[in-house]
Amino acid sequence: MKHVTLRQLRVFLSAARHMNFSRAATELHLTQPAVSTQIKELAADAGLPLFERIGRRTYLTPAGEEVLECAKAITQRLREAEDALGRLRGITGGRLNVAVISAGDYFFPRLLAAFGASHPGVSFNLTVHNRDGLLRQLADNLTDLAIMVRPPRDMDTVAVAFAPHPYVIVAPPDHPLAGARQIPRAALNRERFVLREQGSDTWNSMREVFGRQFSRLNIAMQIQSTETIKQAVVAGFGIAFLSAHTIALDLLAGHLVVLDVQDFPAMLSWYLVHNRAKRLPPVAAAFKDFLLREGAPLIERLVKLGAPAASQATRPPSRARRS
Repeated sequence: MKHVTLRQLRVFLSAARHMNFSRAATELHLTQPAVSTQIKELAADAGLPLFERIGRRTYLTPAGEEVLECAKAITQRLREAEDALGRLRGITGGRLNVAVISAGDYFFPRLLAAFGASHPGVSFNLTVHNRDGLLRQLADNLTDLAIMVRPPRDMDTVAVAFAPHPYVIVAPPDHPLAGARQIPRAALNRERFVLREQGSDTWNSMREVFGRQFSRLNIAMQIQSTETIKQAVVAGFGIAFLSAHTIALDLLAGHLVVLDVQDFPAMLSWYLVHNRAKRLPPVAAAFKDFLLREGAPLIERLVKLGAPAASQATRPPSRARRS
């Protein structure tokens, strides 16, 4: 395999991870024909097919399994070389790889900018994922640090809480409960909810906050995009359980209001997570220290919940009541 390129290996790794060329193309921002071409060229160089299709499912051939192990080893060695060069450069340079759960993309770039202002030689690779995608980034060692709400329990990771994460119930301004005070949680059983997809961090957070009441809620629609959920609420499809950090501009614009529900906002935490065995490059270690030291006050300043109805989201946290 004298003519293998890193691009081919990168495409092959993605295709092998998803066992689906279309998903690999989406992940890599390529067309499906481009992915197929790279895989065909790699297989031609190997002299053996790398994938086989049995029924409706795609599998790696024995040759594909061998190439996969080699590709992982090469990728890992390149990553170790990059980390070693970063340590030699120190935190005046280097590349910071961070993966963030989707709710974090509303403020996290500004945290990176604040860190970068003190470290002008650092470059950044920021990726945004749903929960499954974020866990794959950790499992495949594709990121130095991951930012999420619920650290994995079945992976050997270090997880440190660095900032509070309030969740609120939002509705359109003309909703009958808008302006009501201390709405009983039981009253929400009569409302329709628009919710993130099952398995997402928001879905899991809502299930945790509502406890046994969760099964009595009317989930009218599940959507994979927080922005689309907000638009559905504005359109009158229902109310929503959302991170307070995702709705600041909507409150200021008057598109949404926060309902004053008993025991809300529900306070969870933002966690910084990395593989326990990972030797953090100096720039990643410096950013970890920065988040633990300055993350919480920076988020509080950056995410301004300016609408009057949102003032409850900044009051001291209360423990969500299980019912």
